[in-house]
Amino acid sequence: MPASPPQPRRTAAIIVLDRIVAFAGSLRRAVIDRGPGTRAVRIAVLASLVVLVATAVPVVLVLRTPERLAPVALDPPPDPEVPAAPEPGTPGAEARPAVSSPPPAPSSPVDSPTPTSAAPPSASAVASTSAPAPEPLRGEFAIEEKALLSYRAAVTISNPGAVPSRAWTLVVTLPRESLAVTAVSGAKATQDGATWTFVPDGNGALPGHGSAKVTFRVDGAPISAAPTGCTVDGAACAGLD
Repeated sequence: MPASPPQPRRTAAIIVLDRIVAFAGSLRRAVIDRGPGTRAVRIAVLASLVVLVATAVPVVLVLRTPERLAPVALDPPPDPEVPAAPEPGTPGAEARPAVSSPPPAPSSPVDSPTPTSAAPPSASAVASTSAPAPEPLRGEFAIEEKALLSYRAAVTISNPGAVPSRAWTLVVTLPRESLAVTAVSGAKATQDGATWTFVPDGNGALPGHGSAKVTFRVDGAPISAAPTGCTVDGAACAGLD
């Protein structure tokens, strides 16, 4: 005897639907068995059937597809502080160097003042620094010969330094302008009243430690005609009483 094929397994939705259909059939038979009733009873029965069917349909649908009522799981939002790493092989997956701020520009150095060149020294300054200046000349007056109505005088001009001197000027002042000067030697003489000026008859330069001598005769007695003044380049002569 061949085995009967296996019956399909009844689901919960089918069982509920069968129970609802059986309950509806029993309610209908009960109304028919009672015979014709009032209109209100029929309306109530029909309303009950409609409510029962309206309730059964959603229940069946829920039982057949229970996964539709499962809550939808939402993916948590990504952490903004930890960016997702790109997959290998996608554009932009290579590591980018960190953007570094440019180094500060070197400060410009402070402009230093341009040194001004000193003015070239003058020729006199160069001469004064290159060679020492000569020392002042000295004069010494003396009466070498006396007579009754005249005398012969001499003025020695000397250079005390080692540097050659420039030209010199000898000035002799007599007590009266009527006194004459004659026999001049070693210089040239000019008169201005009682003042007689003697200058060299040559270049007048004296070498270092050198000297020059000027002699002249005065027509007058030595006691009353002796010079009252004698200078060499403005410096008083020695030996004048």
